[in-house]
Amino acid sequence: MGAAMGDVDSGPSAGAADAILRGLQRTGRALVDYALPPRCPACGTIVAGDRQFCLACWQSLHFLDGPACARCSIPLPDALPGGEMQCGACLADAPPFDGAPSAVAYGPAARTVALRLKYGRRVGHARLMAGLMVRPLTSLVGGGEALLVPVPLHRWRLWSRGFNQAALVADELTRLTGVPHDHDLLLRAKATASLRGKGRREREKIVAGAFKLAEGAKARAAGCHLVLIDDVHASGATLRAAARALKRSGAARVSALCWARVVPDALASGNIFDFASLDSDMVDERMTR
Repeated sequence: MGAAMGDVDSGPSAGAADAILRGLQRTGRALVDYALPPRCPACGTIVAGDRQFCLACWQSLHFLDGPACARCSIPLPDALPGGEMQCGACLADAPPFDGAPSAVAYGPAARTVALRLKYGRRVGHARLMAGLMVRPLTSLVGGGEALLVPVPLHRWRLWSRGFNQAALVADELTRLTGVPHDHDLLLRAKATASLRGKGRREREKIVAGAFKLAEGAKARAAGCHLVLIDDVHASGATLRAAARALKRSGAARVSALCWARVVPDALASGNIFDFASLDSDMVDERMTR
């Protein structure tokens, strides 16, 4: 009787069950792709896989991986790679951060991705953006220890939007690189007016005192390399204000990393340009068109 009971078929093995499950998952993904095919995050063209640009949009991206200012990371075609040359603007008025690279120049495709994350609630775009920010982050930290600090939103803005796009990008960077993040190290102390249409000095005045360190932040940040994370580096006023607050934490170094950087077309194409002449109208036109 016992032998007979032992011969009873108890169903598929665990390995067979896993194979069946994987097959069902592949079938499910194929059906979803057929009904809702992956699309380019910038223009909506059907593409081969999730979080992939179409060829035209990919070729339109200008990656900012060439020679740059050692302080603010604006492209400097005449600078030596890895050198210490600074742009005229930084020599005249040094920013409070030690390097501020971005993955790409702010153009139509980069703009669309950033705006669809921020205002279109396409939170999956944070992973796409972070994926292209890994390389500049790796160069920035150089294998050393660092802590990612997303630029915070004021609580009212966070409540109305439902999320902080910079925090989503920081989360994805941590997942991809293992560099830890701290969402609560820096706080938005006050709500600020829109910077649109304002000159550089007025922008600086608006965001002055907008950030403060959280309670206990100095103990967590002392001696660290803090890396501010944001989506777009336009005039730099917000990054400057946030970096000044972080400098008070006793951090060994404060840097910034963004998805896209507003740069003059001449610089993006490799021609010499005086970045100090970039006025607020040019920035606002690029940010709103």
